Amino acid sequence: MASIKPKAPGYLQGRGYQRPKAVISDREIRFKCFLQNTIIDVLRARPGWQEVQGEEEWDFYWCDREWMLANYDTIFLQEHQKILHFRNHYELTRKNLMVKNLKRMRKQVEREQGKTEGQSLDFFPSTFELPSEYHIFVEEFKKNPGIVWIMKPAAKSQGRGIFLFRKLKDITDWKKGEYQPLQDPNIPKDVPETYVVQRYIENPYLIGGRKFDLRVYVLVVSFNPLKAWLYRGGFARFSNTRYSLDSIEDNYIHLTNVAVQKTAPDYDPEKGCKWSTQQLRKYLTAKHGVEKMNQIFRDIDNIIIRSLQSVQKIIINDKHCFEMYGYDILLDDQLKLWLIEINASPSLTASGKEDYDLKFGLLDDVLNVLDLENRLQGTEKRIGGWDLLWDDGLVYAEDPAPEGSICTVCSTNSFLGKTHGLEHYKHASILKVTKLFA
Repeated sequence: MASIKPKAPGYLQGRGYQRPKAVISDREIRFKCFLQNTIIDVLRARPGWQEVQGEEEWDFYWCDREWMLANYDTIFLQEHQKILHFRNHYELTRKNLMVKNLKRMRKQVEREQGKTEGQSLDFFPSTFELPSEYHIFVEEFKKNPGIVWIMKPAAKSQGRGIFLFRKLKDITDWKKGEYQPLQDPNIPKDVPETYVVQRYIENPYLIGGRKFDLRVYVLVVSFNPLKAWLYRGGFARFSNTRYSLDSIEDNYIHLTNVAVQKTAPDYDPEKGCKWSTQQLRKYLTAKHGVEKMNQIFRDIDNIIIRSLQSVQKIIINDKHCFEMYGYDILLDDQLKLWLIEINASPSLTASGKEDYDLKFGLLDDVLNVLDLENRLQGTEKRIGGWDLLWDDGLVYAEDPAPEGSICTVCSTNSFLGKTHGLEHYKHASILKVTKLFA
């Protein structure tokens, strides 16, 4: 009989749900990984895990989206196997489908609960899919002359193919079909690539005169019932150039993607373009006070929960699958948050030592949550830097109130940007305003 393994350290007890476990017998856990960056380092460093190649049997596979789409329908997964990505993860991560699902949910909430509750989904800019909604967009465009719009390919990342415009003639080349077609042999070459056009957020919150957005990590282990974890760490990504609407063609001003910013002629890799979420939280507290800062982070929780709920009944749930999303969220100068996009494969390539430490800890804790070693009880509310935000209902940091009573002081189990629990980053330096914006 196998000996009982000790419970992994650093976990807090949570709700009384006991999940069934698929036990791997006393042997090494076999993994495959298609990436050669931080995740492969994490997997190779994990005690009791062994890398396999080719057609060898595996227990855990960090696969790419293309492999998932090509193979998922033809493979049989054993009870214990885990694989990255749900079958139709793109319902949330393709820009056009994300907005389509959010719009549908907002209409449903307004119909069933009223317009006031529907405002809880008022966190994405006015958006249209092109070419299918081109004429609807033109009508909206004419109602708001002079404002800035942003065009984005629906299925690309890292800032590729994005441009800003004020005049309809600026997109006539696209409309005529002079576009970069999708690299999909099943799509006819005369079909234009799907874009989304969004009203550009012209009033972003600036620090040191520069625009930024937030990268927030969310781990979903089930959509039915919905079970989602929020990571305490993360970062703000800054533009390399001071913000101005005078040069809407300058991507170094308007796009915060690291892949874009690191190509700037005056980019300094020593300074970088990132703050930790902890540093941003401290800055916002100093500028606006604790209550406003807390409201900002509560609004982030709302964006995460509502966006996941919008696809909860659409995503093909599979107990073998999990998803680690990278949310990109923008703060404007009125302290309103905007969901920009959700990434199914957020970059795991580190831009520096601090970034590597963050991502190594993030991914190591993902494996702790997935628990292929069967160390957990299934009732934990915190695992390393991950906090259980939603478990078929909102999760509270405190123990639940007695049945029939009302908890007036309960807070959600959300600690984004709080340093407690991220002790493994204590040696990583916190970026200072004077360093980043010197």
